[in-house]
Amino acid sequence: MSNKLSFLKAIVFDWAGTVIDFGSCAPAAVFQKVFHERGIEITVEQAREPMGMAKREHIAAITNMPSVKEGWMKRFGRICGEADIDALYSDFLPMQKQVLKEYSKMIPGATEAAASCRAMGLKIGSTTGYTRELMQVVSAEAREQGYEPDCVICADDAPRGRPAPYLLYEAAKRMDVYPMWAMVKVDDTPVGIEAGRNAGCWTVGVVLSGNCVGKTERELSEMSEAEIDSLCHKGASKLLDAGAHVVVESVAQIPDLMVRIDEIARTGALPMTETSLAPKR
Repeated sequence: MSNKLSFLKAIVFDWAGTVIDFGSCAPAAVFQKVFHERGIEITVEQAREPMGMAKREHIAAITNMPSVKEGWMKRFGRICGEADIDALYSDFLPMQKQVLKEYSKMIPGATEAAASCRAMGLKIGSTTGYTRELMQVVSAEAREQGYEPDCVICADDAPRGRPAPYLLYEAAKRMDVYPMWAMVKVDDTPVGIEAGRNAGCWTVGVVLSGNCVGKTERELSEMSEAEIDSLCHKGASKLLDAGAHVVVESVAQIPDLMVRIDEIARTGALPMTETSLAPKR
């Protein structure tokens, strides 16, 4: 029996927290650092909350958080304006680029999952909140580990980042894939899932390695199964609330899931109404 899928045409993976950088640690650490250098302390939870947005938009979202807004006013005597956000972003980019190699290890099972999807006949796309310059570093590291998608769509390739659907539209154009519900978006952030729904794609949330859990493999190894279960449950709830059709713990589970989604999709059920797939936890 052929392992080729009959309806789905492409799968689009996010990067940090989905296929690389277990725990999505690189961006969070740098966001904290760039604010710290201005005398503003933000928690890791605040740094992670807007994750998935384009990085300038992410910084702007942090500056609008009440405690950050108050801290900025106390330190500088004014609200954080557009010029301040530009300056923060300008500092962020070289800091992020400097540490990217350290955080570009492929997540276990990701390379194999992409290869299995390709063997099923799927085109492999990718979208990211990183800029093209940053992705040059990440893509090169991933390529050395055996992962090279058909397209890499970056934050600066569209007029607006996630949750807007434009990155996915651009991926569909580059790969010559339509209709949009023949494409699956895999992401570890709520805004990434929202972008997939806004584009009309099937959406799959990845929880254990992603931003919603936000733990490294080492940190998880020091936790009890009950603690991990609790974190995964909370993370899955966030992704499902954002519109994920299904949530998996690991990207390694994606190939089997593609077979299940393909079976449902070819019956005519559109992703905007599909709710029958349940998360593992």
